[in-house]
Amino acid sequence: MPTASTPPIIVLPENAGGRLDHFLATRLENISRSRIQQLIAREQILVNNTPAKASLKLRGGEKITILGEPERPGLKAIAEEIPLDIVYEDDDLTVINKPAGMMVHAGAGATDDARNRGTLVNALLHHMKSLSAVGGDLRPGIVHRLDKETSGLIIVAKNDEAHRRLSEQFAERKVKKKYVTLVHGWIKKDSGTINQSISRDRMRRTRMTTRSSGGRTAVTHYRVDRQLSNKFGKFTLLEVKIDTGRTHQIRVHMASIGHPVVGDALYGAPREIRLQSRPNAVNAGRLLAKLILPRNFLHAAELEFFHPRTGANMAFKAALPQELLDFLDSLQRD
Repeated sequence: MPTASTPPIIVLPENAGGRLDHFLATRLENISRSRIQQLIAREQILVNNTPAKASLKLRGGEKITILGEPERPGLKAIAEEIPLDIVYEDDDLTVINKPAGMMVHAGAGATDDARNRGTLVNALLHHMKSLSAVGGDLRPGIVHRLDKETSGLIIVAKNDEAHRRLSEQFAERKVKKKYVTLVHGWIKKDSGTINQSISRDRMRRTRMTTRSSGGRTAVTHYRVDRQLSNKFGKFTLLEVKIDTGRTHQIRVHMASIGHPVVGDALYGAPREIRLQSRPNAVNAGRLLAKLILPRNFLHAAELEFFHPRTGANMAFKAALPQELLDFLDSLQRD
């Protein structure tokens, strides 16, 4: 039988009536409830030498034995030979054109076999001799982020001083970012500003929302590039600038005004865009029945900041990736 990783815990009478997982979450320091539940599911937490459920009601006097390590070993990113589109590079920083589908860095809650593969950080570790350590072992060099299904420009710091100075620019809103996005429906105004705070959705933790109080300030400016109308419906192509960099900011703000980003099923966009009307016999053979975009139509197209060492103004652009150009072509063709 495996040996206990920590001394047995005896439940005191004053803790009677509580759940096992709740008790351990308060009793053990620096361990999340999800980690406790994981150990319970693996039968690595015993109550009186017997595997127990997380919901077990304690009576007092029980002996709790923990067989697994209470704290999961810390993650450390590993180098992988993954191609990178390097837009600019010097001794202090690099600017990368990130493809959609690539996570910037691994998530701390992911599993051992999947949490640390295919990320931008892994690719950077292979291509770069040095990266800043400010972000820790999991996020070396990462000053800001882009969502997994968002493509475009991202700055990477190669040393700690560059990282700190770039972070200051982001905090002081000196970094200028322009995005291109396609949203559902026609936006009535040619331009506008969305100023709604953003917080974590309490019901769906993977989402953010503008509907809860106490969120963080978020400001998004948009300008209509053009409107599209065809048998698949109405769409608006936008240029977007953000003063703040909240999680999912553009996606949440566009959904909040009833115009979700195309491809963004998390915030209400359809997974498949189907014909709005039945084609006539002449056109039926050449019209697509539906369109699918397996990513968000959101691209970080322009980035402007001051060089952390020289103070020189740095400005970069990245054209829309081919899959977005092809999608636009399909909309306009049909």
